[in-house]
Amino acid sequence: MSGGSATRDDATIVEIFASRVRQLGDAVAIRDERLETAFTWREYGTAALRAAAKLRATGLQRGETVGLMLTNRPEFHIADMATLLAGATPFSLYPTSAPEQLAEILRNARCRILITEPRFVRVLRAAVNLSDLTASTVITVGTPSWTDLVAEGESIDVDEALDACRAEPSDIATVIYTSGTTGAPKGVELTHHNIMSATREIVDHIGARCDMWSVSYLPMAHIAERVSTHYAHILAGSTVVCCPDATRLIPMLSDVQPEIFFAPPRIWEKLRAITASDLESGADKFRVRRNTGLARIEVALTGAAPCPTGVVEYFHKLGVPLRETYGMSETAGPVLIADVDDVGSVGRPLPGNEVRVADDGELLIRGPSVMARYRDRPDATAEALDERGWLHTGDVARIDGCGRVRIVDRKKDLIINSSGKNMSPANIEARVREFGSPLVEHACVIGDGRPYNVALIVVDPAQAENFPTAEHLHTAVGAYVGRANARLSRVEQIKRFVVLTTQWLPGSDELTPTMKLKRSQIAKKYTAEIDALYSAAPTEAVPT
Repeated sequence: MSGGSATRDDATIVEIFASRVRQLGDAVAIRDERLETAFTWREYGTAALRAAAKLRATGLQRGETVGLMLTNRPEFHIADMATLLAGATPFSLYPTSAPEQLAEILRNARCRILITEPRFVRVLRAAVNLSDLTASTVITVGTPSWTDLVAEGESIDVDEALDACRAEPSDIATVIYTSGTTGAPKGVELTHHNIMSATREIVDHIGARCDMWSVSYLPMAHIAERVSTHYAHILAGSTVVCCPDATRLIPMLSDVQPEIFFAPPRIWEKLRAITASDLESGADKFRVRRNTGLARIEVALTGAAPCPTGVVEYFHKLGVPLRETYGMSETAGPVLIADVDDVGSVGRPLPGNEVRVADDGELLIRGPSVMARYRDRPDATAEALDERGWLHTGDVARIDGCGRVRIVDRKKDLIINSSGKNMSPANIEARVREFGSPLVEHACVIGDGRPYNVALIVVDPAQAENFPTAEHLHTAVGAYVGRANARLSRVEQIKRFVVLTTQWLPGSDELTPTMKLKRSQIAKKYTAEIDALYSAAPTEAVPT
């Protein structure tokens, strides 16, 4: 889409939204999970404008913050845009966070208003009390507090009301709180300019259009979801379908048949497990894609973690043009997107961005989408952003002669064994998942300062029930580890492992809300299992 001021390089999210409401009026912008309730762009705009007026009436001032703890539902989009139209800054909270974690974020954000759902009210009230905030209003979807917020009052001229809403490119459009594999989360302040610089290049690169559908199912506190199904949806004028329960994603894909789909590697691994037997038996590829909701896919993206090359190659064989991306909260989402042929690479930087590798191998990024700062953390900001504007990503990477970037691992996660050999645990873990899916859900490789690598391997409880004994389960996992080892160098190979049948869930002791391994916490929690793996005793399956 293009038109008017919304095409300017310095156009804000507010201006882009106003342009879409005017241009697309009666076209559908948002659908709910049942595909029954739909908001047209004009209805979306009207609801957001009414809510913005009510928020201002409560005393919300320009630049203040509104916290959103909402699942993927139409009300999120309305609440987020209403906050921006009111001149304030929306930010999202992970529903899996503990009250103490939420309190720290609310305190840092100086949150004025919270918009949530009935199921989250108790934990939010506890967080507000812990945070010592004295003026937090809680608005709950499905109750009179929300109904009053969006209720029809005096008739409004939508075009005139949108014209009255103002935002500057330098205004903070959202704060993304990093999920934090170590330490407290940091609030990444992203301006309208940051977000629209990134989103404009993404939309242009993937060719997003107003006739495309996407599915929103990841937490909106995750930058990848905010960009792919909120900001990009607004810029392209596309339709977003809301999936409030991620466990229903797979069946919902079949109903929706989206043209655009972003998923972390674990979701693509599950889709491969579902379709592999049909494809191997010679079933028609289009029918296989249709049965899993991939029949109309034009843009298939993955990111947030390394994706095994075997998974990417599998979907190419199936006819799905899966590509890897790279970005982070601090870059307002993806700044590198691979071409379909660039298997094993996250591609080249999108226009306007620069990348280089520091002497120690760390990937550095500079460009218009790089964050303004960490909120109230000048120390952390100075550590991440140098005086020349380069963002130090914390990732080790290689850049080939064609400018393609390959991510090795997180700098702090690299294993240096007792012989001084460096290796990437993420690469080893990806190999295990590649061969072990759907039985193997997670693998955590340990080996720093040790003579060899060992692994904690988490299996899917439902899949584990197919094995009569722990010994049979251990043997099956061992076969997958053996296949992975055959694709690894000798020093990378897993020598011993333990099988865990407990689940590692997003937001748990073991995983961040974005499903990254909390390696230091895992090492502490499973000290006994790890010590046993390095003892002389034989390894056995340990169902815990």
